[in-house]
Amino acid sequence: MANTKVINFAPGPAKVPEEVLQKAQEELLNFRGTGVSVMELSHRSADFAKVINEAEQNLRLLLNIPDNYKVLFMQGGGTGQFASVPMNLMKEGGCADYVVTGSWSAKAANEAKKYGTVNYVIPETKKYTGIPNFSEWKLNPEASYVYICANETIHGVEYHDIPDTKGVPLVCDMSSNILSKEIDVSKFGLIYAGAQKNVGCAGVTMVIVREDLIGHARPYCPVIMDYKVTAGMNSLYNTPPTYSIYIMGMVFEWIKSMGGAKAMNERSALKASMVYNVIDKSNGFYAAPVCKKDRSRMNVPFRIGSENGDDELEKKFLKEAAEHKFMHLKGHRSVGGIRASLYNAVTVEETEQLVTFMKEFQQKY
Repeated sequence: MANTKVINFAPGPAKVPEEVLQKAQEELLNFRGTGVSVMELSHRSADFAKVINEAEQNLRLLLNIPDNYKVLFMQGGGTGQFASVPMNLMKEGGCADYVVTGSWSAKAANEAKKYGTVNYVIPETKKYTGIPNFSEWKLNPEASYVYICANETIHGVEYHDIPDTKGVPLVCDMSSNILSKEIDVSKFGLIYAGAQKNVGCAGVTMVIVREDLIGHARPYCPVIMDYKVTAGMNSLYNTPPTYSIYIMGMVFEWIKSMGGAKAMNERSALKASMVYNVIDKSNGFYAAPVCKKDRSRMNVPFRIGSENGDDELEKKFLKEAAEHKFMHLKGHRSVGGIRASLYNAVTVEETEQLVTFMKEFQQKY
């Protein structure tokens, strides 16, 4: 049988820990002695209630979530939350502050315009290479919330500090760096994250929301997007993405077994530094567009040959990377170049193999 083992550097859906996949395989036909697969279980059954409750309990433990926050498991992905957030949190006729640092926060701001006034906290730009100092932000004290994207997967821009929003609730899209480090949940009004990058497979979106922000949905907010309804029904108002919740719950268990968010942070810092060191010491052969203080630990975009990239060199890099069984290193179509995504499930050893390849590629060309 041919060796099909690959190293997956995909930006999402992304690598799932092998231990989780193996357990899912073992339980696929007979989950915990029930005689059926998890995907066949009724979402109203006691067996699934245990799955979803364990997932919530482990998430609360891993992030030390305060008691006055609800944990919701929703559908629609991060894009669904672009609409859910303003429909639940923005006052009728009100406004919200949006800090646009990349494609995803830009899309969130555009969606929010349908429901009220969007204040752009920093100057609009088409080139995202960093986050302006917090002292330069123009916040509106009347805003219903301040919105940020913790990590921009396309442009590789990540917050390493939490901004002070002067008492206005801070809303954060953490889809691509949730559980990659410890965070103080109490500094946020709402956090949401799609599972398919750091904590599982596509289909479920976790929402962590402070209780006082629940119950203010617009009259026209669809019932399945209303945080109060979802919270009141323990995320079971309608059939949830049961299998995705099951996989996510097992990833939470895996993170616990690996030492929790603190250990994930140490791994993330090491992996990212290994790749950035090769870039920074390449005498310009590799070029990273993002300023050093705001570089992402999760997604490392870079060009080859020059700051704008040499098309032929980048094509050769991707071709030879594929021959080494490195998957999904092509940069997003909107920016081009190369992108290595180093989510929690990507190991230090796999990152070392990529680094070795990058060094050898530079020596070759």
